[in-house]
Amino acid sequence: MAQLLIRKLDTDVKDNLRRRARRHGVSMEEEARSILRAELLKPESEEYGMGSRIAALFRDIPDNDEPLPELPDTPLRPIDFDE
Repeated sequence: MAQLLIRKLDTDVKDNLRRRARRHGVSMEEEARSILRAELLKPESEEYGMGSRIAALFRDIPDNDEPLPELPDTPLRPIDFDE
């Protein structure tokens, strides 16, 4: 097994790691291993842009494939909130 030493760890990060380890009933070292394992052993996914991520949110909605209504031929006017 390899060893890893992390220097210059922010105090806030260390405190959060300590609290999280206490909640899980393990040592800080075991909690850090668990976090690294969970993050680094999961399959890497491709990074998508915001539009692709928003589209993915709505992909499984029933009847989501119906075409949008056409816009009228007349020019749209900006909304005047002072009316």
